[in-house]
Amino acid sequence: MSLVDRIGFDAGNKKLEDSIDFAIKNNFFYLDFNIDKGPNHLDSWDKDRIFNIRNLCDKNAISIGLHTLSAVNIAEYSPRVSSGVDEYMKACVDLADLLECSWIVVHGGYHFTNDYQDRIQASVNRLIRICDYAKKSGQRILLENLNFEPKHAEVKYLTYNIEECKYFFEKISSDNLGWAFTVNHANLVPEGIDGFIDTFGVNDIGEVRLADNNGDYEVHLIPGEGNINFNSVFKSIESMGYIGHYSMAYGDNNQKVTSRTNLSESYINSIK
Repeated sequence: MSLVDRIGFDAGNKKLEDSIDFAIKNNFFYLDFNIDKGPNHLDSWDKDRIFNIRNLCDKNAISIGLHTLSAVNIAEYSPRVSSGVDEYMKACVDLADLLECSWIVVHGGYHFTNDYQDRIQASVNRLIRICDYAKKSGQRILLENLNFEPKHAEVKYLTYNIEECKYFFEKISSDNLGWAFTVNHANLVPEGIDGFIDTFGVNDIGEVRLADNNGDYEVHLIPGEGNINFNSVFKSIESMGYIGHYSMAYGDNNQKVTSRTNLSESYINSIK
């Protein structure tokens, strides 16, 4: 499959049927979606809707993945709230199974100033449970490297740098755990994009998430509007043998169509 065909998009909480229709009309084969609000809300699914979506995907060779919400704190440990997070994650896995999703993107959660160790342990333990739960049906869980928050921020994401990502991957030995490599997040830390690629390689990558920024704070710009060299990104990843898909996490539908072509053509021209 050519690079342009491997570049998909994140549809967010837009109605999944509409996103699939857009994908069909514009020859996209990969898309992520979210089920936390709007027309894809977790409680909005019935057998007919699930059947229709599976049928559309099968007929058009489209792979879909469920992207859980980073605002749901995987590192939660408070009584009752913690069990609610477990229920949420299991419900996501169950729906992904019914829809025959190819991947589920998850996050490490977040911590506050004085509870880092408790939060990171709660996160690791929960992700082990979720991987075990998903393994029963063969679902692949992809842990996303999250974004850096300012040094003096009270709330910070986990798995934002190489050290934390390495800790999680070492502690969670599940064979159905992979990596959702988010390029724009890696651009926010000193190790940078190449640091992540050099450390982890590409064998465990289940999705490469694309957006641009200027290396100073979290924002999802269209490639070319920030300082990320996407030709270099593609060269580093592709030269290591990556054959999976990419997901554009920016722009409206028209911008996605244009950007996919620009990214692919620019990279191909750069390696001639």
